[in-house]
Amino acid sequence: MVVQYKCPGCGADMRYDAATKKLRCGSCGKRMEIDDMPRPEPDTEEEDAGRDAPEVELFRGEDIADEAEFERIEREAGSSVFDGQEGSQYVCNNCGAVVITTTDTTATNCSFCGAPVVLGDRLSGKKAPVWLIPFRVDKEQAISAFRKWCGNGKLTPKDFMTADRIKNITGMYVPFWLYDMDGTGEADCTATRVRSYSRGDYIYTETKYYHVYRRVHMTYAKVPVDASEKMNDELMDKLEPFSYSELTHFNMPYLAGYLAEQYNYDDKELLPRVKERVNRYANEYLASTIKGYSGVIYHRKDIHLNPVNARYTLLPVWMVCYDYHDSEHIFAMNGQTGKIVGKPPLSKQKMAMWFAGISAGVFALLRLVTMFFV
Repeated sequence: MVVQYKCPGCGADMRYDAATKKLRCGSCGKRMEIDDMPRPEPDTEEEDAGRDAPEVELFRGEDIADEAEFERIEREAGSSVFDGQEGSQYVCNNCGAVVITTTDTTATNCSFCGAPVVLGDRLSGKKAPVWLIPFRVDKEQAISAFRKWCGNGKLTPKDFMTADRIKNITGMYVPFWLYDMDGTGEADCTATRVRSYSRGDYIYTETKYYHVYRRVHMTYAKVPVDASEKMNDELMDKLEPFSYSELTHFNMPYLAGYLAEQYNYDDKELLPRVKERVNRYANEYLASTIKGYSGVIYHRKDIHLNPVNARYTLLPVWMVCYDYHDSEHIFAMNGQTGKIVGKPPLSKQKMAMWFAGISAGVFALLRLVTMFFV
């Protein structure tokens, strides 16, 4: 089911506008509230037509009469042959062109007319997200913020800092699971307090030993884990934090004009990863309750975590592809806060100058200390 939002005034395509949090017509500028948009009705015939659409095949002309020769060409073509198990075809309501998508895509743009396309049949039932955080940073703001970020790099090459090689910048809703977890932590340890004092010509060290026991109850809400196999987990983790005060119930018009994909991993498959992450938080919290001691020796430390629930959520991300010296650098920007993460190239000359400056400073400090004590 292809869903495309049209302006009731002029019939042009409407896209989600991050600045006003409304759908905006690209032609007459008319704006409409998300909740005022009509909900699409399932079109059984259209769904069946999209599901049963013929696969795209290599041209099989009279010049390839030999079956073995055709199979050889087909093998060499590899991924250029469309596999129905890896993608699907839809028809754009705007221009009638065939839109070919991967099986994970839930929102895209028509390659021919550029119209935003939302694939409603992939956003229903168990496939429907529960929550979504809308984009607050639009494309122009994202480009401006990225250029400013590049210009602030103290160890990046000068020609990278100009940020004039942005190959493309894409706004997409990345699938996440937000976990709520409950847990308990228990620690049994020996802690010490050490103090030193002098009497006459002698310096004494006094060590006191304490038996310390802690038992705490912990609750963690909305711990995010990205569920897309295409996204770099490290980049997605660094995009945090998101402000969950802006979580809204999922509504398809928010996707108009952006890319969006389904999750590749369900909440059970990602449970070990979120448990490992929350376990670190729990360990840090448990340790923070034992303060004021010189040292701590743990005899026993147990942390038990239980998942309460997990909700399928779409979070806004700008993906930036930067072409620098014939290599692509990928950066990600939080589409809500504007936070940018990624590894920019480093200037060997600037790094050498920086280390030289640090070395000179340390050398000067050591010289002053030596002169003072001599």
